[in-house]
Amino acid sequence: MAKVAQGDLDLLKILFKRHHLHVYNFLYKMCRDKMLSEDVTQEVFYNIMRYRASYKNGRFVSWMFTIARNSLRRHLQKTKVNHEDLDDVSYRLIENEEPKEDYTHLLRALDKLNPSDRELLILNRFQEIKYAELANIVGSTEGAVKTKVSRALKKLKVIYFENL
Repeated sequence: MAKVAQGDLDLLKILFKRHHLHVYNFLYKMCRDKMLSEDVTQEVFYNIMRYRASYKNGRFVSWMFTIARNSLRRHLQKTKVNHEDLDDVSYRLIENEEPKEDYTHLLRALDKLNPSDRELLILNRFQEIKYAELANIVGSTEGAVKTKVSRALKKLKVIYFENL
């Protein structure tokens, strides 16, 4: 990313190939809308190119997911008519998809969490973002993020097992 920030835009396609599925999966788990996730994923990489000068040689993944979060939030705020606010977005199962039963139950349990808890679990457990990076993404401290993730996991466990 440092070379892209210096103007070597050909290298952006390497970053896209490596990370676009991670961004798409995060966005899809947050809004459960395939087309929206695809559109915002493209917007994220456009913004990476557009704001490349603001990259300060930190952890690229943290910077990228911060852009992804902000892009989704902006998009949902801009199109309030068609979408709920990010804090009110809930998981919706796609009728055409038939995930495994355990995964369906997990998605339904995740749906019952508040959006901030769901976002932390998706980034930490599904996207495997470490606590220090997650703290940068959400603008908090590493200790606070560890505590929030732990509490979110406890809530998820309760929800998951009460509906079995």
